[in-house]
Amino acid sequence: MTLAFAEPDQPSISLYILSQDDREAWDLPAEAMAWLTRIGFSGDIGEAALCPVGEGAIAVAGFGSAASRQRGRFHLAAAAARLPAGNYRLAGVPAEADLSVEALGWLLAGYGFDRYRPANGAKARLVAPEGVDAARLLTLARGEALTRDLINTPANDLGPAELEAAAGAVAEAAGARISVTTGEDLLAANCPLIHAVGRASPRAPRLIDLSWGSSGPSLTLVGKGVCFDTGGLNLKPGSSMGLMKKDMGGAATVLGLAQSIMALGLPLRLRVLIPAVENSVSGNAFRPQDVLLSRKGLTVEINNTDAEGRLVLADALAFGAEAAPDLMISMATLTGAARVAVGPDIAPFFADDDTLAAAVQSAGATVADPVWRMPFHTPYESMIEPGIADLDNAPSGGMAGSITAALFLRRFATGAGSYAHFDIYGWQPVAAPARPKGGVGQAARALIEALPEALKL
Repeated sequence: MTLAFAEPDQPSISLYILSQDDREAWDLPAEAMAWLTRIGFSGDIGEAALCPVGEGAIAVAGFGSAASRQRGRFHLAAAAARLPAGNYRLAGVPAEADLSVEALGWLLAGYGFDRYRPANGAKARLVAPEGVDAARLLTLARGEALTRDLINTPANDLGPAELEAAAGAVAEAAGARISVTTGEDLLAANCPLIHAVGRASPRAPRLIDLSWGSSGPSLTLVGKGVCFDTGGLNLKPGSSMGLMKKDMGGAATVLGLAQSIMALGLPLRLRVLIPAVENSVSGNAFRPQDVLLSRKGLTVEINNTDAEGRLVLADALAFGAEAAPDLMISMATLTGAARVAVGPDIAPFFADDDTLAAAVQSAGATVADPVWRMPFHTPYESMIEPGIADLDNAPSGGMAGSITAALFLRRFATGAGSYAHFDIYGWQPVAAPARPKGGVGQAARALIEALPEALKL
């Protein structure tokens, strides 16, 4: 992977970003303009070329039109993938270009998952543009790369123990503290739902607890760590099981987010809770119609063993809320209903705190990390109350599935100053600029941008 800026004192090729909106303003040498005419260069997004000039060359990258830019993000990254290996330095930039976003996109274009074969990320390296915070962008890119690597790793190489090891590596690098409760000890520690979901697998379930910082407001991140989800006794069909290595995408995202927060040295007290399990099938698997007792004391009727993510999150949220953090956030690849509502590219989130929600929404637009607020619609509370128990983990009817899941989780987050839940997809189904097909982080950059306002840092 080439997740680094080029050294500024190394030889580099001058790179001009050319906007289709103002072709007359293309200020290039006559030889370069003639060359672009010969090759039919239009300035569309993703176009890139080296132009001979005298005894050397310059590079150009298309920036498209205002209309075409509305249909995507990381426009310069589309060109980075088409330029040959080498160092590039921006020489001409349209006024409308957001250099921080474009430089981050260029960094992320260098990502490739290389655990099992050589990576295919862009080999062109950019000198950090003047005026951008290069160190911050590198930190964000490395956090995103961690998230992608974890999601892309198949379940045979990433079970609960390996997820624990990944969290341990993040903690060690940042000087954070970590403790883990495993297997039958979960019952003694009063985490019965995490134990129930993971007990059918020979890979023991666990609760990972990472903490960092000693002053400032407190932030608790809770990430769903279902390392593979068969659906349990409500077994998924093969077509639905194919992507279930990514069902720990919430855990992967909070680990990447936590790594970035600690590397940036944000003045807060951070805690990360990850219930790590494999939802498997065996003789001791939990069953439909079982009624389980949660850490909070609420009983839960199991009407679908494939709605297990909210169960493990419930115990982790209740545990986190006992410390009364100023802000608690859960992230999970939780419901298909969220994908139906907003598709794979947008991270829907739920929050009762309007100030927090506005900060996250604004930040997402600023850093090209799209999010969309969904409602904690209290009148739907009756849908998660089955009668035989306090809560139903899978309400019948098929309506408002993302909302009812969020309402279920909110029952366990009481005690936190504010609570927000992100129902992410964690997967890029079709390659796009700076985002190859595969695992992807969502909402982490929006949250980092929003935290100073949300927590008054």
